[in-house]
Amino acid sequence: MIDIKKIDSSEPYLLFNDFYNKALEAQQKVVEAIAISSYDKSSNEVESRHVNLKYIVGEEWVFFTNYNSPKAKQFKMHDQITALFFWNSVNVQIRIKAKIKKSNKTLSDEHYFARSDKKNALAHSSNQSSIIESYEAVVDNYEKTLKEKNILKFRPNYWGGFTFKPYYFEFWEGNTYRLNKRETYTKTKNCWKKNFLQP
Repeated sequence: MIDIKKIDSSEPYLLFNDFYNKALEAQQKVVEAIAISSYDKSSNEVESRHVNLKYIVGEEWVFFTNYNSPKAKQFKMHDQITALFFWNSVNVQIRIKAKIKKSNKTLSDEHYFARSDKKNALAHSSNQSSIIESYEAVVDNYEKTLKEKNILKFRPNYWGGFTFKPYYFEFWEGNTYRLNKRETYTKTKNCWKKNFLQP
């Protein structure tokens, strides 16, 4: 689930919250999964992956990762991302465009220390996306780290949150006859402009 705290009162945020609650009621699995696409300037490629969105605080959306990971390096190169939810239980897709930055250290610390040692051990033991000889070596590194209780008492400085603030939403509602409803919101000068798109 997503921890929604004092969500912004503008129309696209309230519409998102309404769809989110409907997905929860429909028992959507992994409702917090969001696909994040980023641009790598060095390879001139776009890459996507799913992450778990943890918080929405006002206008800010937050997830956590390794700051040395490829996606973190891509965010630094190019701070514009696209994010995507698809909730099949309610046949809704939500596209978001946003600017992304590192979360403040206080938020990263609070989230880290609210987690279990079993989760935090991976933050310490994994050099995310680096090549390793086998999956068994991944497990071995993890189990060794889990036993090192002193290590787990601090958040590694290479692990923490990323915060993004949307400037575009598209709410897509599927229709049996493909008369899909597409409702968009674009932010300019702190105001949201609403439009509808043809299917």
